[in-house]
Amino acid sequence: MFIALSCIFLLGGCASLPDIRSVLHRPAATEKTPPTIVGAHRRLTARQSRAVIEKLKRQSLPTDILERHLAVEEVISGSPLVAGNRAALLIDGPATYAAMCEAIQNARDHVNVETFTLSFDEIGVGFADLLARKAAEGIQVNLIYDAVGSFATPAAFFEDVRCRGVQVVQFNPINRLPVFGRWPLMHRDHRKILIVDGAVAFTGGVNISRDFSRSPSEPFRKNDGHLAWRDTDVRIEGPAVAEFQKLFLDTWKREKGPELSRGNYFPELESEGDELVRVIGSTSGEKNRSTYLAYLAAISFATNSIHLTSAYFVPDGQTMRALTDAAQRGVDVKIVLPSRTDWKLTLYAARAHYSSLLRSGVKLYERRSAVLHAKTAVIDGVWSSVGSTNMDLWSFLRNDEVNAVILGPQFATQMEAMFEKDLEGSEAISLEKWERRSLGERMKELLSRSLGYWL
Repeated sequence: MFIALSCIFLLGGCASLPDIRSVLHRPAATEKTPPTIVGAHRRLTARQSRAVIEKLKRQSLPTDILERHLAVEEVISGSPLVAGNRAALLIDGPATYAAMCEAIQNARDHVNVETFTLSFDEIGVGFADLLARKAAEGIQVNLIYDAVGSFATPAAFFEDVRCRGVQVVQFNPINRLPVFGRWPLMHRDHRKILIVDGAVAFTGGVNISRDFSRSPSEPFRKNDGHLAWRDTDVRIEGPAVAEFQKLFLDTWKREKGPELSRGNYFPELESEGDELVRVIGSTSGEKNRSTYLAYLAAISFATNSIHLTSAYFVPDGQTMRALTDAAQRGVDVKIVLPSRTDWKLTLYAARAHYSSLLRSGVKLYERRSAVLHAKTAVIDGVWSSVGSTNMDLWSFLRNDEVNAVILGPQFATQMEAMFEKDLEGSEAISLEKWERRSLGERMKELLSRSLGYWL
């Protein structure tokens, strides 16, 4: 086993993350120029874009997020800031499934699904049945699932779905041979995207699995020993949906999926609301770390508050510096982390960083009575992010990920209320108490931290 793992690690290479300093020192970071904003039918002029940002500034606390960071974020992501969207926050799995199923049931042209895990349980089977029923109605249904994320799901399950009219693509099959030093196990599709009729999109951290089917507010049932998983998705209507569609179709093409001859994938979209949305996608490799750079730049430009939830938190050196620097310059930095997880190494690797964070003034909390799986951020009461990206090297460096960045105090207020609810369900970690932990716990942290590059 040790030899096999060593081979995987060596073949995976030792890629590194980009230097955030080169991003922050770009001209866009020092010049307060308005970002490019695209509306329902056209690109806004510089004057119109400036007016949009000025309106946001009047509604928000003073922050560099709205000018300096947005200009940098545009260069980082290569994707526009899109106006005219409506965003609905979906705080747990049941709410997400209900909204997703309603959208699929109402589909009239196509349904595109991209997921890390599609489980062979009552939730996965029910979801697949719904997709197959829509395909039987003549709706074009396309499904991408990750080979590792859905490893426990029998191949016969996907073959049955395919036979019932759904076009199915397996992302990066694990029986592929290494190519140019890349090992298939190291590159995963961790995105969660649902697009219906090119007009509504969902993204976040929720997989299609029984784990996410119970609300964290439900009492723990000892008879089945099953804790609820606490996660977050967002439902988006409006012109930004086209950006999710582009990501899905790009993955479909890269994985050599069947030709998509049917479907109006890019319909004319009208303005649906007042939210500004940027869709940021990243792919495996050193040059495509858009979600990493966007997170780090937002933290670096924060003026007032940084409120994060992170399911798997194994920060690299730059992320640690950005968080501790923010706390030391007086920003209110709070991070909610899991107290229970499906991957113990990441739990202890996260805890190995607690002392440094706490000494710098970062406030840490561990979520009780649920498995925290959410990956969200709300910064300065105006910049919000919901997506699939964990704050660890596996997400930052190796996975295909996607995050929706939503600008505006209205959505951020909902995010802050959700964050406060998580704080109520969490235990604050004090430095004094943390320093009294046992030697055994410290040894687990040390061992897990040594494996941080692979977590």
